[in-house]
Amino acid sequence: MTSAAGKGGLPLVRHATVGAFQENCYLVADVEAGRGALVDPGAEGARLLRMVKDAGVTLEAIWLTHAHLDHVGGVAEIRRAVDVPILLHPADAVVYANASRAAAAYGLPFEQPPAFDRELADGDELSVGRFRFRVIHFPGHAPGQCAFVGEALAFVGDHIFQGSIGRTDLPLSDPAAMQRSLERAARELAPALTLHPGHGPSTTMERELRSNPFLSGVARVLGASA
Repeated sequence: MTSAAGKGGLPLVRHATVGAFQENCYLVADVEAGRGALVDPGAEGARLLRMVKDAGVTLEAIWLTHAHLDHVGGVAEIRRAVDVPILLHPADAVVYANASRAAAAYGLPFEQPPAFDRELADGDELSVGRFRFRVIHFPGHAPGQCAFVGEALAFVGDHIFQGSIGRTDLPLSDPAAMQRSLERAARELAPALTLHPGHGPSTTMERELRSNPFLSGVARVLGASA
């Protein structure tokens, strides 16, 4: 588990890598207000609840970048402990509803999460205390994949990784949509943003624009139209 203290007007970000797929869950919090949200609680719900408690904040919401099983496997346990709203883009509703079936295909123990409470839409604004995040819909890896973009940092799910991108060979993935989403990210995400992805280390948009072949223009998503 790692953390970044909220300094200089920035939110507190704590991070735990969980589950069989080594997925990154993040706590984003306004420590002064005592409020926080969990982004993509993929497994090990009790551990993630301890992360919230150790930060000294009250959990107010669960934000899901998308609904693949490795990003939602801890939702049910957390929701039993704390009655907070679950936020998801509706394009991923079918993915969410079939998460337990997907887990069974991998032979993994899994508890199906309860129904989500709020539909996210492109351009929505989410808040945690005084900090604001814009919802950007980046379909491709999953139909409802979103990023939560603040002034200095963004939670990007499985859209962009350090040096790579999310898979587009999964059920309901769309290579052409991924290509369009990457082009939009290159236009709209500020180079100074720190990107917190669903797997692997954090990075910056500046680094990815320079060295990630899918954002620098060196490579295109396999299967996307020319």
